[in-house]
Amino acid sequence: MLRETRSSFYWTIALTLLFVFYNSNPDVLPGMLIALPFFMVFYFILFSIGREKVSAGLRKWSGSAIGKILAVPAALIILYFGYLLLNQQNPFRGVVSMVPYLVFFPVLVFAAGRKHETRIDWLDFVTFVVFLLPITLINAKPSGNLPVSGNSFDSVYRIVMMLTAVYAFVVVRGLDDVGFFPEFKWKSLFTSVWVWLAFYVFVFIIGYSVDFIRIKGHEVFDFPLVKKIVLVFITTFLHTALFEELFFRGILQNILEKRINRAKNRMAFWKWGLGVLFLLSILVGYTLKGSMQWFPALVTLLIFLAAFFIEKSGRFSAGTYTSLAITGVIFGLVHYHSGSIIFIGFASIAGWAYGYTWLKTRNVFYAALVHTLVNSSALMFGLELAK
Repeated sequence: MLRETRSSFYWTIALTLLFVFYNSNPDVLPGMLIALPFFMVFYFILFSIGREKVSAGLRKWSGSAIGKILAVPAALIILYFGYLLLNQQNPFRGVVSMVPYLVFFPVLVFAAGRKHETRIDWLDFVTFVVFLLPITLINAKPSGNLPVSGNSFDSVYRIVMMLTAVYAFVVVRGLDDVGFFPEFKWKSLFTSVWVWLAFYVFVFIIGYSVDFIRIKGHEVFDFPLVKKIVLVFITTFLHTALFEELFFRGILQNILEKRINRAKNRMAFWKWGLGVLFLLSILVGYTLKGSMQWFPALVTLLIFLAAFFIEKSGRFSAGTYTSLAITGVIFGLVHYHSGSIIFIGFASIAGWAYGYTWLKTRNVFYAALVHTLVNSSALMFGLELAK
C-alpha cells in the first residue's frame, strides 16, 4: 500500500504545481492559498482510493461496523462544507443542503447486506441511477470551485461526488475492475492515442463533408495559446472527462458487462438494448431541428451490429461488447441537450471509443484521456463545430 500511496503523492504534487502556476496572479493569491490544502487532500484521496490495495485496506478496516463505513462520507461532507464556510458561502441552504443525502445514500444501500454479494442485480443499477440523476440534473450552488476565483481545475462538489461513487461501489460494494487510479503504461498510452486519432479522423471526414466541422485555424501559435490549450486540457480532464468516464465506463459499463456475462439469456440484453435505444434514437433525431434526423438511429444500429458480430466471433467474453454498445449509445443520447442531431450521433461513436479504451486498459484515466483529447481537438487544431 505504501508504494501505491507514494505514487498518488507524486501525481498530486505534479498537479499541485500546475494548480499554483495557473493561479499565481496576486489578485487570486489569497483564495488560492485557502484552496491549496483542500486541493491537495482531495486529489491525493482521489488518486488513491480506487487502487486495489487501498480500497481493500479500507474495506478490511471498516468491516461490518456501520460507524466506520460512514466515516469516509462524513469526512467528505465536513471537508466540502468547511471549504464553503472558509470562503464565506452558506452550505446549509438551497440544493447544496442535499449533498449529505447524495453522499450517504449509495453507501448505506451497499452497507445494508450488499458488501459480500458478488452477483450484480437490479439493485446495483437502481442505486447507480438514483445516485447519478440528481448529480447530473441538479445544479448545486455553491459548488466550491478550487479556487473560488481564478483558474479552477474543478469544484469540491464534483470531486466529492466522484469520491463517493468510488467509495460506495469499489470499497463498500466490492466492485472490481473499475480502474480508477492514475498509472503510466506505454501500451495503454499508445491505445489511447490511436483510438483518439482513429475516431477524430473518422469524425472529421464525415463532419467536414456535412459542414459540421469547419477549419478556422489559429492566427498565431504562440505561448499564450499553448498555455490556454494546456489549461483547457487539464480542466476538461478533471472536470468533465474523469467524472463522465467513471460513471459511464468504470461503473455502468462494468456492471452491465458482469450482469450480461452471468445471464442465462445473454442475447436478450442485446435485443432489448437495440430495440429500446433504436426507438429513443429515432425520437431524439426527429424532435430536434435540422437535417439528417435518421443519423442517431443509424449510428445506434451500426454500433449494435458491430457488437453482435464481434461477440459472435467467440474471441471475447459474452456481454463485453454488448455492454459497450449499450453504454456508448446511452452516452450519445444524453447529449440531447446539445441540440445537434449530428453531435448526438458522433457522441454515441465517441462513447464506443471511450468504452473500447476502458476495455483495453481497464483504467478510467485512459478512457478520460481519450475523452479529453477529443474534446480539446477543436481548440488544438483550430476547428469550429457547428452545433
